[in-house]
Amino acid sequence: MTNHRLTPEEYLKKAEEEEKKEKKGKLKIYLGAAPGVGKTHRMLVDAEEKKQQGIDVVTGVIESHGRVEIETLLKNFEHLPFKAVSYRGLSLQEFDLDGAIKRSPGLLLLDELAHTNVPGSRHNKRWQDVKELLEAGINVYTTLNVQHIESQSDIVAQIIQIPIKETVPDLLLELANTITVVDIPDDELLKRLEEGKIYFPDRAAVAKENYFRKGNLIALRELTLRLAASLVETQVLLYRHGEGIKTIWPIDNKLLVCVGKGEEGSKLIHTASRIANTLHADWIALHVDSANLKLSSAEHNLIIDRLQTAEQLGAEVRILPGYDIVKTILSFAREKNITQIIIGKKIRSRLRAFFYRSLSDEIVRHSGEIDIHVITGPFEPEEVPSRFSRIDKKIPWNTYLAAVLILLFITGINFLLSNYLYSYNLIMIYLVGVTAISLFGQRGPAIFSCIASVLTYHFFFVSPHFSFAITEFQSLVTLIVMLLVSLLISNLVYLIKRQAEIASYSEKRMFALNQLNMYLARIRGIDKIFEVSARYMGDTFNSHVAALYFENSRLLIKAKYGSVGRLSYKDQSIAEWVLKNGQIAGLGTGTLSDTDAVYIPLSDGQKIFGVLRLRPNETKRYFSPEEIHLLESCAHGIALAIKIEESAMGH
Repeated sequence: MTNHRLTPEEYLKKAEEEEKKEKKGKLKIYLGAAPGVGKTHRMLVDAEEKKQQGIDVVTGVIESHGRVEIETLLKNFEHLPFKAVSYRGLSLQEFDLDGAIKRSPGLLLLDELAHTNVPGSRHNKRWQDVKELLEAGINVYTTLNVQHIESQSDIVAQIIQIPIKETVPDLLLELANTITVVDIPDDELLKRLEEGKIYFPDRAAVAKENYFRKGNLIALRELTLRLAASLVETQVLLYRHGEGIKTIWPIDNKLLVCVGKGEEGSKLIHTASRIANTLHADWIALHVDSANLKLSSAEHNLIIDRLQTAEQLGAEVRILPGYDIVKTILSFAREKNITQIIIGKKIRSRLRAFFYRSLSDEIVRHSGEIDIHVITGPFEPEEVPSRFSRIDKKIPWNTYLAAVLILLFITGINFLLSNYLYSYNLIMIYLVGVTAISLFGQRGPAIFSCIASVLTYHFFFVSPHFSFAITEFQSLVTLIVMLLVSLLISNLVYLIKRQAEIASYSEKRMFALNQLNMYLARIRGIDKIFEVSARYMGDTFNSHVAALYFENSRLLIKAKYGSVGRLSYKDQSIAEWVLKNGQIAGLGTGTLSDTDAVYIPLSDGQKIFGVLRLRPNETKRYFSPEEIHLLESCAHGIALAIKIEESAMGH
């Protein structure tokens, strides 16, 4: 069921995307947990069915490894000739990409997607050949083991204790139209190995002692099935988004816990973690950043600390801007296909409950098909702020002064026009002034301007003159209408300003990140890299920055931005710990947090080149999890630039 009609523009965009997809070839990947599960056999059987349907099927590269059943199936297909590639005086046989594009079959079979081509070929990797084939409109069937997927290679290497050299980027999995998991029980796979159906006997004995241990195979099967489930979940979310489907599809459990400033926050996070572990479900910790909550610095830090705790317990952490908290939570939940929401509530008296809106009650009221866990306890829940609650913490005296000056100016104008206009027309001129004050987006001055304008109008221009008495019902209606107009305008202006600030904030950060990468690509010299990096990190994160570089067995400050003095013994010790362990530490991280700065390792994933120390301009302000992720991305980019520079210098 769809709850959203696509607009003409959305229909056009969708049609263009479909047209592009039709022009490109389709990719089908046969994914397995290990060699020998039957990927190539399954691919050839499926291809034979396509051939019987009249499709032109050609094999490019198929590795039989001496298996009779594979060689028997290959006799049913046309084989694309190899091309000779000269390498170190040898003539090697390699896949002929140009020949395949020229032949342009309806379906091309290519084994071992992660294969590295012979040096001298147009592309280094076979998966790059496949991308070009798809662009040429050729459909491709191929095989892949989970160990060769880039994001999974490190995990597999830890399991089998063997480094993975050949990998395929995860992006290629997203290009696949179909991913078929080929799986067999572990005992059956080991039996196939012993029978020589995977490797020749001499190699099979070595494989059984290393890669093909039963524990390894069990772990790899689980990893493969989890990855396949994750890919299917992504396809479901994309389909629901593309079709405008708002209803929840309870295919699998997915939890959302709402994190706020109340005392219940920690209890909710641990409850959500226990439920997620019991259900083996993914979960998200969400905080809605609404200005109506009027968070203090301490409350902001408390929320960040709780979100970091949730992240350590396995949650995905999100902070979303939103004016209407209930609407923001439920919109996000439906977008992510959340099946259960966990939220806290305090039991209170009926009288108190009558006067306050409870966030949990509002979520339950509008949750629809989403299940809600309401956790009760001795804590104070967050109240959903009224749309007309006071936002501004400080009294905006300048705006009040502007309101008085505008009121005096318009009153003077009305005195000049009073002999030429009917008195009821003069109130419209006051409405202009009320609108002008409302554009500041501050409710107090807007209400003051509205009431003062109505009273001034009645005092000077309505009979009996020089009296504040409102004797006519029409005058009361005028006052009420002007109040509503002023409140509506001030609320809309505030919302627009808030959204503009958020958009500007995000754009500024992304622009700074792009600028950092652009400058790092242009400049040369370690000192210059640190200088530019310190400046950009300071501007982007509104912090004082010290960039430390590890050289000559010492960690030294290479560049500074802002007010940065000599590091204390404690600061130097924290930096050295980060350098040694390759983990972020410091302010708000849960590790060596008794400091006023956060420390990020400059790591390219293999080597740590130094440490960035950032001290926020706002005292003791924690960086949010999203800011931490952005910090780590920047640090990674800086580390790559340093690595390239060191390589050029011969270090």
